[in-house]
Amino acid sequence: MPSAEERREELKAVFRQASVCERCPQLASTRQTVVFGSGHADADLMFVGEAPGANEDKQGVPFVGQAGKLLDQLLGEIGLTRADVFVVNVLKCRPPGNRDPLPQEIDNCQDYLFRQLDLIEPRVVCTLGNFATKLLRQDPSTGITRLHGREEVRVIGPRAVRLYPIYHPAAALYTRSLLDSLRADFARLPELLAQDPPPQPAPPAEPVVEEPELVEEIEASEAESQLGLF
Repeated sequence: MPSAEERREELKAVFRQASVCERCPQLASTRQTVVFGSGHADADLMFVGEAPGANEDKQGVPFVGQAGKLLDQLLGEIGLTRADVFVVNVLKCRPPGNRDPLPQEIDNCQDYLFRQLDLIEPRVVCTLGNFATKLLRQDPSTGITRLHGREEVRVIGPRAVRLYPIYHPAAALYTRSLLDSLRADFARLPELLAQDPPPQPAPPAEPVVEEPELVEEIEASEAESQLGLF
């Protein structure tokens, strides 16, 4: 098991890789900066949004506008700060015109999110809004209205987490009833964080590598058999 310091250094390496990523040519050519994520490298709580907006693209930090201020306020109401959690987006680059991420862009970027989950090791992952919820649950038909405030254990990439969908703060800014629901869902987070972390899936089996001498011996035996040698 890698130590916390080793995981932190590896997270920095993933950040450096993402900061020059060109897997999506259009996003690489139109972005101002890669918004990798920010917060505590050993956070028990991670928030996952959709993609950076204009303010995030300029500053390189997720959730820095009005939605970010509401997120900070709601965290404060349960005794946490932004420095206690880790905040990321599904996409690390802003889509032009704030359009929805394309399927290929999601595929290109998901390895970064999976590595963040693997290295930070959060106990609870809050998906913010419809898009992130449907993507991480791999269920395009069930929306946030039905799922918000209902936790479940899910394996995302390499890691099992307690997935907790909630409304996106941006939506709650415009609809009072959503803000009340979002505040109620936030109030349950301390209870979820106090639970034992879900059991992790077994690591993939190491591939069996035959010893060179054995391979040579088998190949020689097969050749002799084919040639009729004894």
